[in-house]
Amino acid sequence: MLHLAQVKKNPNSGEMELLLLARQTSQNLWDTMSNKVIPCTVPTSCGDGVLVLVSLGNNQEILEVKEAKDWVMGLVETYLINGVITPEWVEKEQEKVEQWRQEITAKSLDLTRRQLELETQKEQLQELERKFKHTEE
Repeated sequence: MLHLAQVKKNPNSGEMELLLLARQTSQNLWDTMSNKVIPCTVPTSCGDGVLVLVSLGNNQEILEVKEAKDWVMGLVETYLINGVITPEWVEKEQEKVEQWRQEITAKSLDLTRRQLELETQKEQLQELERKFKHTEE
């Protein structure tokens, strides 16, 4: 799994460590991490404080470490220079999210109303059934 990390020098041991900052969950989706530190077990020429991309295996073993500069610059070019993410774009996305929220709220209210109607009908049927059984006796 791919991670974004920062190279750190352990002040006590002097050994290099990787502070895991985020992990890739799918092609364009990342989750931030709560500053997990792992020892840097592969030789790297990256200095203290450098951002790196780290490929980790299933047992958290380091498979590859490479500088993140090109990756970060790709993000800047794709999302910031080309104007994909602008204040106007963010505002439109916020409006879409609000509209979806309102639609979901309306659907939820409608489902709740329908559920109450069904429960009322069920109770009415049960009452009719009791009356019918009572008249047969």
